[in-house]
Amino acid sequence: MALSQDRKKDLIHKFRSHDGDTGSPEVQIAILTEKIKSLTDHLKVHRKDFTSRRGLLMMVGKRSTLLRYLERKETARYVKIVEKLDLRR
Repeated sequence: MALSQDRKKDLIHKFRSHDGDTGSPEVQIAILTEKIKSLTDHLKVHRKDFTSRRGLLMMVGKRSTLLRYLERKETARYVKIVEKLDLRR
């Protein structure tokens, strides 16, 4: 369920705003989105895994908070990340 280090590095490299950037909202949203996709696939197979379901809901809430922050502070960056990740908003 956890992201591999290579996949995480690829996401950071793709969504960073400058060299050394690992914590910008775009990077965090991209990593959370990848984890959410992975966990969603897991829950399709293991329907009664309620602990993982709780973790999924917490990740979705965290991503939603980051998206709202980005929308409020810099709308252009928000629109760009939503289009890149193909998120509904």
